[in-house]
Amino acid sequence: MLWILLTAAAAPLQVARNALQRGLVGDAGPWGATLVRFLFGLPFSFAIFGVVALLTPGAAPHLTGAYGEAVFIGAIAQMGATAALLMAMRRAGFAVATVMQQSSLPLSAVFGWLALGDKIGVQAWAGIAVTTLGLAILSWPRRDQLAGAGLGSLLGLASGAAFAVALNAYRQAGLGLEPHHAIYAGTASVCVAQAIQSAVLLTALAIWRPGALRAVAQSWKPSLGAGFFGAAASACWFAALALHAAGPVRAVGVIEAPIAAGVGRRLFKETLSRRQLAGGIMAALGVVAAALG
Repeated sequence: MLWILLTAAAAPLQVARNALQRGLVGDAGPWGATLVRFLFGLPFSFAIFGVVALLTPGAAPHLTGAYGEAVFIGAIAQMGATAALLMAMRRAGFAVATVMQQSSLPLSAVFGWLALGDKIGVQAWAGIAVTTLGLAILSWPRRDQLAGAGLGSLLGLASGAAFAVALNAYRQAGLGLEPHHAIYAGTASVCVAQAIQSAVLLTALAIWRPGALRAVAQSWKPSLGAGFFGAAASACWFAALALHAAGPVRAVGVIEAPIAAGVGRRLFKETLSRRQLAGGIMAALGVVAAALG
């Protein structure tokens, strides 16, 4: 069950990346912190792909217009999702935002059903319903949080929706590039997407927010750490997806939620109420049901 070990490894790596990124939002802003994930992760992604390419001598990539369109859509959607997640962390808290982001799994099922014609069973639809209820319970703010938590929860949901779009786009890109060598196609697409994302964000920030670029440059040490953890997490996710179906892989990835809650409590002094904890558990159970349905 190598795919389970890879997914279990990806979850804490992703939480570590998110935690490092969260600390960069103040000076660099959400888009500067988003740039960190892609720009500083790019060298590590190329290194990982280089190793995979050496171990896959029979790979024959097919660069087509359809592939370029799919990976570009995935790259832009992932950028928006990452920025929304960082802003959600600032408003609703680290753990709540991370759990809300888990909506990417049921939303991926909905998007796949609508856009790609994926067949979804009764159990999967039931899981989607339970997840929706759990997320609603989780996101309902306390009276003293009415000014921020509601918007933060919506940003978390927006992040999940954008990640769902990116997931389906990257899936299509990988199948179009090299359907017979999934790990090769996945790691190659990560490199292409991160190159697009870095170029777009560098250009945009240089024009509209040069101060954010200076803040990113000044915090290169933690940025390098966020880039490394992001690249390592992506490598584990794509390797696991190459070995097993996406649903069970994402279901195992739900362990990210309790890890995030622990990190939020220890590093950011955040606490979850009993209602929020119950909603988070319900959402996690719904995600698992949707994945295995």
